[in-house]
Amino acid sequence: MTTDLPMVLARKETVADGVVMLTLRRTDGGPVPAWEPGAHVDVELGSDLIRQYSLCGDPADRSSLRVAVLREPGGRGGSRVVHDDLAEGDVVTVGEPRNNFPLVPAARYLFIAGGIGITPLLPMIAAVRSRGAAWRLVYGGRTRASMAFLSELGALSQVAVCPQDETGLLDLDSLLGEPCPGTAVYCCGPEPLLAAVEDRCATWPSGSLHVERFKAIEATGPRTTFEVRLALSGTTFVVPPDRSILETLEQAGLQILSSCREGTCGTCETTVLDGEPDHHDSLLTEEERAACDTMMICVSRARSPRLVLEL
Repeated sequence: MTTDLPMVLARKETVADGVVMLTLRRTDGGPVPAWEPGAHVDVELGSDLIRQYSLCGDPADRSSLRVAVLREPGGRGGSRVVHDDLAEGDVVTVGEPRNNFPLVPAARYLFIAGGIGITPLLPMIAAVRSRGAAWRLVYGGRTRASMAFLSELGALSQVAVCPQDETGLLDLDSLLGEPCPGTAVYCCGPEPLLAAVEDRCATWPSGSLHVERFKAIEATGPRTTFEVRLALSGTTFVVPPDRSILETLEQAGLQILSSCREGTCGTCETTVLDGEPDHHDSLLTEEERAACDTMMICVSRARSPRLVLEL
């Protein structure tokens, strides 16, 4: 984590079935770090238990940070701690806001949310509304009861609320079948939704689509052994098939800044000086991947026999 900021859980409230919203304030009463729509924070919930949550409050409100957390029975334990153990008055450590999902200038915006994916889109919608920009939100979920923040969104004429048990799956063909130059498409939600939106936006102008994933893209194909040379120290390491670059370096005693270990937060992003990375993160654009000049060493590997990293 880039900052160790103790924050107290000032309020914990249920905002939908299986979703709680946390309001966090600094223990010393000072202002929270500045952030922009699309940003997320690391929240340390216990020893070696760090999770990333999108900020869903008002960036102008420097008194607190708000995040919403979905209970995930099949998850790795973070949501269980938030829902079952974390109580008002408890202190957690929060990292400095990072933004891998920034709101870009555009003539029009189409927001597509699936379930808890609404969280990073809330401050974006507030920002484009304040600018007077044209926008639309299509918000899908399993049921109305499971969809957070409907009370503040449902009354807006630009919002289409589409619970699956009432309307079926989102009609992405109608939404995205015809490319619309000048429109920025922002999508956040479960992987099947993101993949379907990416597929339908393949014919849109480059840079139109912006997505944020909560989980890494699953790697396919065989995992091979390769070498990693650290340019600053001149040391070379062998990365075996069953270990990541990050794990290999840590096992050798190096301290590398990291957090999610899933290729979703960007903390371990490292400059590539030579070689071709095999990207498995969920952050870099296709253009950034093709440039081969940076990689997330927690999940990405190598297509070439050797990588030279700026470490």
